[in-house]
Amino acid sequence: MEEPERLHPSSTTGFRLPSPSPPRIASHLKTLTLNPSSRELSPMENPRPQPPAPTPPMAPLPVPAHPPIAPIPVPPPRAPIPAAASVASTSASAAWGGSGDEVEYEVSDDHRAARERHERAVQELLQRRRAYAMAVPTNDSAVRARLRRLGEPITLFGEREMERRDRLRALMVRLEADGQVDRLLRAQEDDQAARVGEEEEEEQIQYPFFTEGTQDLLKARVDIAQYSLPRAKARIERAKRRHEDPDEDPEAEADLVVKQAGEFVLDCSEIGDDRPLTGCSFSRDASLLATSSWSGLIKVWSMPQITKVATLKGHTERATDVAFSPADDCLATASADKTAKLWKPDGSLLMSFDGHLDRLARLSFHPSGKYLGTASFDKTWRLWDINTGKELLLQEGHSRSVYGVGFHPDGSLVASCGLDAYARVWDLRSGRLFFTLQGHVKPVLGVSFSPNGYLVATGSEDNFCRIWDLRKKQMLYSIPAHKSLISHVKFEPQEGYYLATSSYDTKAALWSARDYKPIKSLVGHESKVTSLDISGDGQQIVTVAHDRTIKIWSCRSSTQDNAMELD
Repeated sequence: MEEPERLHPSSTTGFRLPSPSPPRIASHLKTLTLNPSSRELSPMENPRPQPPAPTPPMAPLPVPAHPPIAPIPVPPPRAPIPAAASVASTSASAAWGGSGDEVEYEVSDDHRAARERHERAVQELLQRRRAYAMAVPTNDSAVRARLRRLGEPITLFGEREMERRDRLRALMVRLEADGQVDRLLRAQEDDQAARVGEEEEEEQIQYPFFTEGTQDLLKARVDIAQYSLPRAKARIERAKRRHEDPDEDPEAEADLVVKQAGEFVLDCSEIGDDRPLTGCSFSRDASLLATSSWSGLIKVWSMPQITKVATLKGHTERATDVAFSPADDCLATASADKTAKLWKPDGSLLMSFDGHLDRLARLSFHPSGKYLGTASFDKTWRLWDINTGKELLLQEGHSRSVYGVGFHPDGSLVASCGLDAYARVWDLRSGRLFFTLQGHVKPVLGVSFSPNGYLVATGSEDNFCRIWDLRKKQMLYSIPAHKSLISHVKFEPQEGYYLATSSYDTKAALWSARDYKPIKSLVGHESKVTSLDISGDGQQIVTVAHDRTIKIWSCRSSTQDNAMELD
């Protein structure tokens, strides 16, 4: 008996599949057994594809009857919406029975305003991109010329260079958007034609790379060369002799001088002026002392009692420095009234040097005594002939004010220092820049050459004193000398065995030139020490300060033990 039809477990459609009966499968297997008396293989040994058993037809599934769908109600007609406040929707006829009707949606005022803001932002972005893609001149004169060619004002009240360039860019974008490209093209063609004309003029005019000097400067350079070469030769021969002579002992002599420098004591103190003192200088034989002050007065004192000899009146502003001539009986002064003056010690005015455009700082005499160097806040230092009063050289090179100037003992070189944190060494015989002393991080206020001819010391606002070697063109040593800025620096004038510095920390200090160790600290001033000087024999040091006092420091030991040996 056959089993009733049943649903297949994997079927989801509801179709019924017949289940095979076991007796039919058994009878079918019996027909595939091997006959032992026959040599032919049974179908099980040699299988062959058998046709599938026929499947009986299936009865169709009954389709359930659904009730009819009610028609969608048609909305009542509305008033027409203006085009600015509505948008047409896409037709949905293909998806919804092909009715072909279009549905309109109302847009709110907030959405419309947001869309308008977005469109304006996009337009501004596109204009900005076009503006930055345009070739706008970077030179301010070219920007002004382009504005003039476009018929616009070349400048507005309070307008700066970058603002003027931005205005030109916005104007070019506006003209391009308005379709006035021909105006832009004509302006660019005019600019190119003007640029070509300027280039042709520059090619025709061959400018020299140097500034031609006067005949007076040429004579001065020749005179300086004739003066410096024999002195340099004598200095080198003397150094060789001292090095080769077994009787000479430079090390022992240096130790003696350094030991004597450690015995400096305060010998005398005197009120120098009613206003702070700015400069001081010994005469060549140390018999006279000159000081300068903010009052504009220059006072000459006799040594060693510090008795006032004369008062030099002539400057209309504060005096900034004073220096005695190394060869003649005269002295020079610098002032904030933009002038330098040459005086006799008795107070008579010999000459005035006018030409600087700003106040003067420091000054110095050439070793020959024929020339005077002045440093000024007009970013230049100048060389003057004291016999004629003419300006021989106006030297630029510093990016900021020049504060100090000093001459080489041979007279061949001059060093200038300034507020640009650089000191520069110049060759007076050729006018070339020899070496730039680069290492300070703040303004350099003092510079001094050593008598040995190859060392230079600089003092700066960074509280450091740096030693430079002209032979190697590099810095040798950096001394953290003071707690405040270094106002002045000077080598001992005989052999340069020690170095003196003054500072705004109310102290002056002495340093060994061999190992740059401190020797002595000269403590006595109550305010900023502005300047110092050392006598020619090295036995006296003078310092002046904002406390208006002059202080003399001396070695007070046995004369035979403490006298410096002169070669």
